[in-house]
Amino acid sequence: MLRLSLMTLAITLVLAGCNKDKQNDAKEGASAALTDQPLLVTQEDLLLIHSNALSSGPVITGSVEPERKADLRAELSSVVLQVFKENGETVKRGDLLVRLDDTSIKDSLHSAEEAERAAVQTFDQAERQFQRLKTLRASGMTSTQQLEDAEIRRNNTQSDLVAAKARTVQARQQLQRTEIRAPFDGVVSERKVSAGDTAQLGKELVKVIDPTSLRFEGLVSADKINNVKIGQSVRFHINGYGEQEFSGKVKRIDLAANATTRQVEVLVSFDDKSLPRVSGLYAEGLIESTSTQTLTIASSALVREGDKSYAWLVKDGHMNKVILHVGQRDARHGDYAVQAGLKEGDKVIRNPISTLKEGQKLSLVASASSQLPQAVPGIAPQTVAIPAGK
Repeated sequence: MLRLSLMTLAITLVLAGCNKDKQNDAKEGASAALTDQPLLVTQEDLLLIHSNALSSGPVITGSVEPERKADLRAELSSVVLQVFKENGETVKRGDLLVRLDDTSIKDSLHSAEEAERAAVQTFDQAERQFQRLKTLRASGMTSTQQLEDAEIRRNNTQSDLVAAKARTVQARQQLQRTEIRAPFDGVVSERKVSAGDTAQLGKELVKVIDPTSLRFEGLVSADKINNVKIGQSVRFHINGYGEQEFSGKVKRIDLAANATTRQVEVLVSFDDKSLPRVSGLYAEGLIESTSTQTLTIASSALVREGDKSYAWLVKDGHMNKVILHVGQRDARHGDYAVQAGLKEGDKVIRNPISTLKEGQKLSLVASASSQLPQAVPGIAPQTVAIPAGK
C-alpha cells in the first residue's frame, strides 16, 4: 500500500510539472506574440529634424511700462467733491476726472473782478483828466506842474489796473485747477482719492496712461551691453500671457549703468500689433545679437543618461536609439543645436517614454484609437501610448 501511494504521488508531481511547463511555454509564446505587435504612433508623436535659426545674445529682464503716463496732482489745497472715473475706465483728452471744492476761489475771483472794474474806472477818470489838462496847457491856461501831476496820477492808476487784471487772471487759473482733466486719450490706471478727501498741494489724485504706448523697459548686464545695438530684434515673454511670444526692437540704450546693480537700461518698442493690455507686468527675453542656421531638436525629444544625450530615431518602421552631440540651447524656445547624430529630414519620437525598446516596430495611424493590437490568447490586451506632441 505504501509503495502504491508513493507511485501515485510521483505520477501526480510529474503531471503537475508537465502542466506547469506547458503554461510557461504558452505565456512565453503569448509574450513573444505581443512583442511582435507594432507600436502605434500618430504624426503628432513624431518630430521632424530640420534647420532653424539659433539665436543668441544677452538676456534682458524688466517690465512693460507705458511711454505716455501722467501722475495728476493737486495744484491747490482743497476738498475733493467728486471723482468721475474709476480704475480701468477709458478717457478722452479733456474729460473731467476730479472736481475740487471751489467756493473760496470763486469768492476770490469775484473780489478780483470787482477790484478790476474799480481800477478801470479810476484809470479812465485819470486818463480823461490828463488829456483835459494837456489841451489846456497847449493854450497856456494851466501850468506845467498841474499837467505833470495829472500824468503821474494816470500812470499810477494804470499800474493798479494792470495789477487788478493779473489778480483776476490768477483767480480764474485757480478756479480751473479745481477741475482735474485728462491730458490725453488713455486709461485711468490708479485712482488715489475719493469724495470728501482733503487734497493738499502736490497730493496725487489720479494716474492716466496711454495703453497704445507700451514698451519693454528692461535691464541688461553691464558685461553684455557691448553686444547690444539699436535696432536689434528682441523676443520675450510676458508674465500672465503664457507661452505667447512678443517681439520688438531695441529703441534706446541708457548711457549710464545703475549705481547699485551695475545693469544698463534698454528700451524695447513692440513690433506686434497685439500689445498686452496690462502695464507693469514682468517680462524676460533675449536680444538677438547673433543668429546662425543649424539643426535643432526640441528638449522634450532628448533623453538624458548622465552626461550622454540620445533620441529615438524612427526609420524603416523601427526605432533606434541614437547618441547625440548637442550644443547651445536657444533661450527663446528651449531647443538645442544638434552637432552630430542626426541629419536634415530625420524623424524622432517627440515625447519618448521609458518602455521604448531598441528595434521596436512602429505603425503610423491617423489617431491613437483608430487601430489597436490584436488580443493574444491568455493575456489581456495592452496598448502603449506615446504622449502627443505639444
